[in-house]
Amino acid sequence: MTRRTAPLWAAFLLVHALTAWLGWVYPSQPMGDVVLVYEPWSTSALAGGAIVGITQPWVYPQLALLPMLLAKALSMPLIAWLGASGAYLIAWAVLVSILDAVAFALLIGRRPSAPRRAAAWFWIAAMLLLGPIALYRLDAVTVPLAVVGGLLLLRHPAVGTALLTIGAWIKIWPGALMLAAVIAAKTRLRIVVAAAAVAAGVVVVLFLLGADQHLFAFLGQQTGRGLQVEAVAATPYLWAARSGAASVGYSFEILTFQVEGPGVPFVSDILTPIMLLTVAAISALAVVKAARGGAFARLFPPLALSLVTALIVTNKVGSPQFQTWLIAPMVLWFVYDRTRARVPAAIVLVLCGLTCLIYPLTYDALLRVEFVPVLQLTVRNLLLIVLLVIGIRSIAKVPTTRR
Repeated sequence: MTRRTAPLWAAFLLVHALTAWLGWVYPSQPMGDVVLVYEPWSTSALAGGAIVGITQPWVYPQLALLPMLLAKALSMPLIAWLGASGAYLIAWAVLVSILDAVAFALLIGRRPSAPRRAAAWFWIAAMLLLGPIALYRLDAVTVPLAVVGGLLLLRHPAVGTALLTIGAWIKIWPGALMLAAVIAAKTRLRIVVAAAAVAAGVVVVLFLLGADQHLFAFLGQQTGRGLQVEAVAATPYLWAARSGAASVGYSFEILTFQVEGPGVPFVSDILTPIMLLTVAAISALAVVKAARGGAFARLFPPLALSLVTALIVTNKVGSPQFQTWLIAPMVLWFVYDRTRARVPAAIVLVLCGLTCLIYPLTYDALLRVEFVPVLQLTVRNLLLIVLLVIGIRSIAKVPTTRR
């Protein structure tokens, strides 16, 4: 640790400790998924019971079980003192903090440049503003994988791609960074080969474990669900609910709150095709820029952010942990092109703060469709659309070297 890195590491450790503690004191159980879902899944797998993704269909890709099992192993020495739930919560926080520390160390090194220092401070600020959701969700495991994978894409494309591929087999969103790399990098062939090799290896192992019937079940688990209250497309229905023209209900099938009202099934059904079309349109624009000689450092960051933001804006789910997806593309944007990262970074920080205000701080009031939390969510969702527009505009402005 040097004089340049000491303040960064001090802030990193302080924010992680504070975020972990806030999970215990904030309302609405921001740590609920960890103890109510992850811990039982891991316990069942280790006890010889059902193994999600292997012996039964699962909402997540199969590698998502690995961090849950690792946290269970870390919790074993603590169970006698803290009980199963308390031990698992601490083990999960420690696991995510260790993964973040590894990525943070690679980001800043011993003598970080100004762009890398800015990226580090942004990451710290984003986590502080987002609160416990930045730590106590499965998505938190994929953020450091995406950061490290993105940092290694130029010098070690195979290793970087492998990490992004593994991240996509935990939560799908890191695949957006991999798609951006395939489009923007000149080493795209090596990236495609590495991704295919890792994916093939995962599929073979899962087949050997007996997951053949549920290998890609996670792709179909979201198709039948409705429109979650925090989704961007659900915002008009929340305002309609204030006048009685719509309502908020709880789905016992998928354990989440959804909006109910005229046209909701139709809106929910068309969001997935809209997502695919949006991703395809953004990719097509980026392909044109890459074909005309657009530089990786200018093209990859806004493309990665645009693709990830598109997955959020057009999603029928609007879970608060989705905002963690924005951290990795912005960290990489600072590293590769700090000057143009400032405006989208400011928006992402505001998004993180608003998301924490909505969940967990005013979530009960949101479910009662009270004015202030509905307004907060509306502003948050509008800013997501603004962020998507800024990302696409940044792609369109990437300079090219040939017609």
